[in-house]
Amino acid sequence: MVLSLNNTGTQVTEFQMICFPGMQDTQHWLSIVLAPLLILALGANFVLLLAIWQEASLHEPMYYLLAILSMLDVILCLTVIPKVLLIFWFNLKPISFAGCFLQMFIMNTFLPMESSTFLVMAYDRYVSICHPLRYPSIITEQFVSNAAIFIVFRNLLATLPTPVLAARLNYCASNVVENCICANISVAKLSCGDIHLNKLYQFVSVWCLLGSDLVLISLSYCFLLRAVMRLQSGGATTKALSTCGSHLILIFFFYTLLLVFIFTNKAGKKVPSDVPILLNVLHHLIPPALNPIVYGVRTQEIKQGIIKLFKYQC
Repeated sequence: MVLSLNNTGTQVTEFQMICFPGMQDTQHWLSIVLAPLLILALGANFVLLLAIWQEASLHEPMYYLLAILSMLDVILCLTVIPKVLLIFWFNLKPISFAGCFLQMFIMNTFLPMESSTFLVMAYDRYVSICHPLRYPSIITEQFVSNAAIFIVFRNLLATLPTPVLAARLNYCASNVVENCICANISVAKLSCGDIHLNKLYQFVSVWCLLGSDLVLISLSYCFLLRAVMRLQSGGATTKALSTCGSHLILIFFFYTLLLVFIFTNKAGKKVPSDVPILLNVLHHLIPPALNPIVYGVRTQEIKQGIIKLFKYQC
């Protein structure tokens, strides 16, 4: 919807999300995959959170960090996927001006928060293997509290300008967003103003936040693997690598999907426009679905906690 301001211009009051421009007649079939994945992601994360909350043996800093990751997954899922399914099922394409920028804020803030959580978890694994005797005194509940404050404020302050810069633009023409979600550039390019600052800030903030996290995670695992290789016992080496396996799997999926999305988005016309849109949607769904399952399958304490949870409910 647009409201007339004068004889020469109009002002956008809501946006129309058309999702996949090249798949308008067939895009609803994607809900066959997205809906079960959403149910799986929400169900698995809620079960994991309940298990950590109720099982006393899981009241440890390592599992508190996992709970933070799980809560971030749930928020990102609920911010993006239900709206996509409403578009597919009921053709509910409109989203309010305020709702669009709220979605943009949550996506731009909580995704780097997830990356920062992986960084803190990597440090947790580094200390547990490289400095096992000092682990109880370093990785404490106070450490987790401080880490949570760091995760929130670091990413909030760095990403808040992105939706603010986009919201202050003058949207006086088309209100059709060729995306399933209110991505910064997809919305900003509809404005009548200059968006170079928006593009520059997003580029700098994304690479400073996610790039620095990835570099520090890589360094922590380099030190960790070097320490593991020095272990004399083969059994100790296997156990040490096993404790990091779940974390490495989740990091691999998170950053691989993210990097593929970024590079396909930068490829422009060389890649169909629907591909980066689909990757962006999947990035808000596949890692949240995988995270609790991988930890639940590979971590004996969590597996036992979930079994006790279901026995308690029965």
